[in-house]
Amino acid sequence: MTKFAFIVHPLTPRSAARKYPIFRYLPERLIEAILKRKHPIVVSEIRGVRSITGAETVGWFIGCPLTPKQMTTLPLEFVYKRIGECCKLAEGLGAQIIGLGAFTSVVGDGGITIAQRTPLAVTTGNSYTTATAIEGTLHACELLGIDPGASVLAVVGATGSIGKTCAIVLGRRFARTILIGRDLDRTRAAAEQVEGAEATTDIARIREADAIITVTSSDAAVILPEHLKPGCIVCDVARPRDVSVRVGRERPDVLVIEGGVVSVPGDVEFGFDFGFPPKTAYACMSETMMLALDDRPESFTLGKDVSVEQVEETLRLAAKHGFALAGFRSFERAVDEEAIQRARNARKQAANAC
Repeated sequence: MTKFAFIVHPLTPRSAARKYPIFRYLPERLIEAILKRKHPIVVSEIRGVRSITGAETVGWFIGCPLTPKQMTTLPLEFVYKRIGECCKLAEGLGAQIIGLGAFTSVVGDGGITIAQRTPLAVTTGNSYTTATAIEGTLHACELLGIDPGASVLAVVGATGSIGKTCAIVLGRRFARTILIGRDLDRTRAAAEQVEGAEATTDIARIREADAIITVTSSDAAVILPEHLKPGCIVCDVARPRDVSVRVGRERPDVLVIEGGVVSVPGDVEFGFDFGFPPKTAYACMSETMMLALDDRPESFTLGKDVSVEQVEETLRLAAKHGFALAGFRSFERAVDEEAIQRARNARKQAANAC
């Protein structure tokens, strides 16, 4: 049996209160100062992951006590040291492969340096995250009656590994594609890989889009209510999320879905509440579990690029072992039929007004 570990970390200083309740009462600057002095810990043991082939695995969540802001402002070597300590803990428990969760997969060179410094296999999970973002967006289009061939796609964070590959795969399906990035030259280079795509740094251009995939490495929301076309779909793959909580309150006419919510095969017990319903996980976690179930302790997704072949391979592994999209979630809640109907109605009203 190949065993696995997966690194989790607080997305905000206050969210560390899930592990340390006293943090609810402390100022954020003090929380970050305390977190900086803490070392990684074993958060929980994960049991009950069982493939439809009969293969089983066990694993552990390893907690890295740094927020996204700390990972981007502290010296990179300090951050690598903390992630390396996570790997050491996992190795001591018997894990053979480790997944880099959230910002630990973004910081530095996307896991390459980490993989060079640990005997464990390392994966960011970005291949299956990309696959589920694509699947989820196309399924949401179907539900809202959006015909990709006659519609506009926007990808925010289009120069990153997930955004670029989503654009390449989905750009073939949509009539027009707009790529948005912070660096215009890099965004133009990404656009050259997508037939007919436009490159821009102007986030307001997403108002032209019927479907949006957003996956930036920003530590703050970048998509606001005024940016969105009535009846559009936004697939937010980023953690911390790219879509402002104001969108949930002020724009009931748009459908926001969180990318990569996956049902895990077996009677899995995570032993840690990361905000999902029982027996579901992020796609990045699922990629690590799939590789363990397939007895493949090998570094799979590393660096700043995700190939189409890697995306297809994770889809094959998902089908083989019984992982699948688990409906839609939005702002920590399940998306119900009423929310889908509101967005569908908004599209019809907008079309009739033209």
